[in-house]
Amino acid sequence: MRPVIAPKAPWKFVALRLLALMLAGLWAASVRADWINLSGAETAPNIAEVTVFDDRVEVALEVYVGDLKTFEALIPDDWLKDMSVKRPPLAERLARFSENGLQFVTDSGRTLKAELRLAEPRLRKDRYSPFAGMINPFTRGRVPEAPADKRVLYVELVYPFGGTAPKKLTIAPPLDADGRAKVSIGFIVFHKSVPVIDFRYLGAPSTLTLDEDPWYSKFDNPSLSRHHKDALMSFLYVEPYEVRHEIITRVKDLEAWMDLGLRGDRYIEVDELEPLKQRIGEFLVTKNPLTVDGAALKPILDRTNYLRVGLTGVQILEAPERLEIASAIVGVIISYITDGLPQEVKVDWQLFTDQIQRVPATATDPAGPLPTYLTPGDPVHTWTNYLKNYELPTVRRVDVTGSLGALRIPVITVVCLAGLLGAVVWTLLRHRRRKPLRLPLAAAALCLATGAAAYPYASVTVSRPALMAGEMDDERAAALLQTLLKNVYRAFDFREEGDVYDKLALSVSGDLLADVYLQNRRSMAVQQAGGAQAKIKEVVVEEAHARRVDAGALTYALRGRWTALGAVGHWGHIHQRKNRYEAVVTVRAQDGAWKIVGLELQDEQRIDPTVPSAGKSPTGDQPGASTTGSK
Repeated sequence: MRPVIAPKAPWKFVALRLLALMLAGLWAASVRADWINLSGAETAPNIAEVTVFDDRVEVALEVYVGDLKTFEALIPDDWLKDMSVKRPPLAERLARFSENGLQFVTDSGRTLKAELRLAEPRLRKDRYSPFAGMINPFTRGRVPEAPADKRVLYVELVYPFGGTAPKKLTIAPPLDADGRAKVSIGFIVFHKSVPVIDFRYLGAPSTLTLDEDPWYSKFDNPSLSRHHKDALMSFLYVEPYEVRHEIITRVKDLEAWMDLGLRGDRYIEVDELEPLKQRIGEFLVTKNPLTVDGAALKPILDRTNYLRVGLTGVQILEAPERLEIASAIVGVIISYITDGLPQEVKVDWQLFTDQIQRVPATATDPAGPLPTYLTPGDPVHTWTNYLKNYELPTVRRVDVTGSLGALRIPVITVVCLAGLLGAVVWTLLRHRRRKPLRLPLAAAALCLATGAAAYPYASVTVSRPALMAGEMDDERAAALLQTLLKNVYRAFDFREEGDVYDKLALSVSGDLLADVYLQNRRSMAVQQAGGAQAKIKEVVVEEAHARRVDAGALTYALRGRWTALGAVGHWGHIHQRKNRYEAVVTVRAQDGAWKIVGLELQDEQRIDPTVPSAGKSPTGDQPGASTTGSK
């Protein structure tokens, strides 16, 4: 049992805050997927958010102030400056708008009639589009930007079915005489709580087929779809000292394999969320057996979360809420501890249904993702180690010897100086005895000349001993700080708590060691509730200066500035975050090794690693599952 020492002074929490950011808290607890829509439809001048229910269609419409003429029927009477203008009654205007404005037509040919719930002036909702104004790499066209004028007419409309819900529903924008859209409309459609598409342009009549299971509702036009189509997905992460198997599944699909034990057949009530989540995790940890290098390792149920497929992809459902069984999604993470990096990992996938006959599976290693599909005829997902020149992250003791610079010893010159000293003694002795001095003076001159001539050439270099340590130059200070920081970061790549503590102890000393260890355990407790633990992929010391501290031992205060780039993969996406720190790190020689004994955070900054300097990304998540490395 390793000692656990509680923090003794409030000031230590300042230092711990730095280490918490450096190690386990490098980014926020919530996990967001990093797919980004490149259509640009979320920046269209007009936006329609459409939701189809069992008995109606609801529309939240933002009308650009420059396109009010097209949506004139929805403008309230009291908005008109000229009150003498005669307008048809609202009911008549809505009837006309239903036929010629935003139209919803059932498979029987009946046009649904619009009812107005709300119309008021607002400012446009800010829908983040990181590539607005940039060139789409697929179309080579410029991604449009949102209008500079943010004023909109916000309208809420309801289109009742007035009977049985249709099987198909055609959605059409306001059209001109040639059948073209009069204005640009970006739209998104939900069937109940499931997004049917990502933001797309409504440029022509489009037909939506409504399935009893909203997940499988879809448009006839294949370009109108969502990025996340699959209800069941498998992700394998192979990392040093750990293999993770992550599974995303709908609760509804689990009914084919297990008893959900719910009171109703439509909703998961709030008080049922945790028990159901636990049962799902325990069920999946026994399925899809995984082997590492031919051996079946013990599975560890890392965490289970309810997820939501949103506009930016998969998101953790933070607050408990009543969920529809048909749309509820669960993500389960199962971990396996390994000795290093395996040579082969296999997953025998067992979960198929009549409707799910193909499961997307992705294996991600330090070089990047490898996607494939699993089928009943080919259910084994195999990852093989083809990595070349890959070095496992290690933590090494940082010896004092060799880090303080070197002493250059001219061997022949030293020998000649010894000879010169001997010649001087010889000369003095002969002088006292009144003997000739020619021979000792010649010997002294020869030693002096030989030593001077050999000085630039014949020498050996030895490490400067600690007793002769002086001020440390900037180059050595930066090298020492970088090595110690890498050690601290890499210590938390290990999964076993004992390994983490032992590795950390190589670079951190005393009470600070216990505090850092405890702080990381607390951070991990938060992460188990749904956060992602970043692993530091790169640390770069940009600047470092050393100052000798007189503390009864060889001690330096290293004032440094460095960046730390962290990355984590979850559910098929790579998330990155980069921070810059400025701090004074106090190091001391203990038992022949350098250890961190103090920290003083002075500044910290968030740096977006993948967004250009003119970008406005609020998340810093990396677009796409980009990776580095080679195989």
